[in-house]
Amino acid sequence: MAEQTRFGTAGVPPTFRLLKAKMHDVPSLLREAGLDAFEYQAVRWGAQSQITQKDAEKLGDEAKKHDIHLSMHGSYFINLAGKDDVVAASKERLIAGAIAADWMGAHVLVFHTGFYGKLEKSYAFKTCLNALKEVNQTINDMNLKVKLGPETMGRKFQVGSIDEIMTICQEIENTQLVVDWGHLHARNLGAFKKVDDVRAVAEKIESTLGSKVLQSMHCHFSKIEFSSQGERKHHPLDEPRYGPEFELLAKVLVDFKMHPTIICETPLLDIDALKMKKMLQQELEGKASVNPQQKLVF
Repeated sequence: MAEQTRFGTAGVPPTFRLLKAKMHDVPSLLREAGLDAFEYQAVRWGAQSQITQKDAEKLGDEAKKHDIHLSMHGSYFINLAGKDDVVAASKERLIAGAIAADWMGAHVLVFHTGFYGKLEKSYAFKTCLNALKEVNQTINDMNLKVKLGPETMGRKFQVGSIDEIMTICQEIENTQLVVDWGHLHARNLGAFKKVDDVRAVAEKIESTLGSKVLQSMHCHFSKIEFSSQGERKHHPLDEPRYGPEFELLAKVLVDFKMHPTIICETPLLDIDALKMKKMLQQELEGKASVNPQQKLVF
């Protein structure tokens, strides 16, 4: 696959539901809309897949046909820092998600790692890390091609700081860096106010994991309302009361020559995904007008 920035939606856009579209119709509808990525939502799954292998493969075939980059968001019911029975069930849910993701040819299984609870943070993180190593070994033994994608989280009581996620990517093979920029903004109580705030995170990732990982990360983006404990609610891009502003990220994407997959998680899934795509295109064109030698990568 050629290196390029892709934009898509976290689940089926409401406008598609009005058309009574079936899941395998989504790739063609996204392509017609001008988008080229889709994150299948498996967030309510238990230890068993809730999509048949036939339906998953049909979705995957349509995604390939229309050049739609597929990912999957795994179950919300995962806590790898919980009690033994909770961790065991969480690992089963991750493996069920990985199997279904492999059926449809998804490139990454995005998931929330766990909660600190009453544990000391470093101990909770170590517990998550050890459990993920076991899950990764099982996935490898099953010859599944999907990568594990632990996501940066938006609440202070969740395992998922940028440093924790980078450490997971360092220590476990077959992982994909997943940065939710809205989550980081909320977790740090409004972290991204200017371009340099976003640039600092990009520089940290590059120095820790390398340019290749930085340039090809998997992203989520939404404006986020937050409280003292972090994330509360997702908001559309046009909502002026909340941040972060996508223009800040667009400038950093261009400066670092990044080509991520960007999944929109606002309430206006396809509409805001297209707005982000347009903003990045404008930033690229503006950069090129200043420096005619700048190669547009989009």
